[in-house]
Amino acid sequence: MTSTLPRIESAGLDGWMVRLFDAIDEANMPWLTALVRRCEASFGDALVDLVPSYTTLLVVFDPLAMEPDEARCRLMSLLADLRPDEEGEKTEPRELPTWYDPSVGPELERLAERGDMTVEEVIKRHSQIEYRVFALGFAPGFAFMGRVDEQIAGPRLETPRRRVPRGSVAIAERQTSAYPLVTPGGWNLIGRTAAVLFDRHREGFSLLAVGDRVRFVPVSRTEFERLGGDTQGVEASQ
Repeated sequence: MTSTLPRIESAGLDGWMVRLFDAIDEANMPWLTALVRRCEASFGDALVDLVPSYTTLLVVFDPLAMEPDEARCRLMSLLADLRPDEEGEKTEPRELPTWYDPSVGPELERLAERGDMTVEEVIKRHSQIEYRVFALGFAPGFAFMGRVDEQIAGPRLETPRRRVPRGSVAIAERQTSAYPLVTPGGWNLIGRTAAVLFDRHREGFSLLAVGDRVRFVPVSRTEFERLGGDTQGVEASQ
C-alpha cells in the first residue's frame, strides 16, 4: 500500500468508501475479504451492505443506528491492524463445468484467429488459469474475474447483443465471466457453463463471491446436457 492508502472517502450520509489499493491485482483480494469479515463483525445490526470491488470496499450503514463519525472511527480502527484473510486461500476453487463450442461461443474462432492459434489452444489457455472474483455487478451474480491470458484477451463487441443466454462464458479484455441471467451484453462469448450462478432460493443468491477462486472445467456436450445445460444457439449481434 502507498503512503496515501488506505483512504476513507465519503459516500453520502450512510456510507464510506474504503480505498485500499490504486491498481487491480489478485493480491488485493485477501485484504479486501479480511476487511469484509471484520466489518460484518464490528458493525453488527447497523450494517446495511458491503460492496467490495477491485480496489475498494463500500460500507453502507444505518444512520439511525450509527452516526457517520462513529462508522468512520470503526473503519479506522479496523484498518489499523488489518491483516490479509488466510481462510479464503485454504478453500478449494469453485469449478464451473463449461462446454466450449462455436454454437454457444461464437467469438471462440475469432479470438483464435486474432491470436494466431487454434480453437483448442484458446480453450486450453482459458481453462488452465485459476481466476479470482474481483467484483460482482452489472447483473445479479455477474462475477468479474481475472486475469485472462493476454494472448486470448479481446475487446468488447462494437455492437452488443440484445440477448445473451444464461450461463454464457465470455471474455472482455483481460477479464472473464459467465452471464448468470439472460441479459444484453457485449463480451466475447466462448462457451457456456451448466452451473447455476444466480438462484433466488439460494442463501446469498449468487454462487460466486468476491475473493473466490474459480476454474472453468471443459466438458463435452453430453456432459453439459446431463448437468442441465442449455444448448440453444446464440443470436447474432443486433
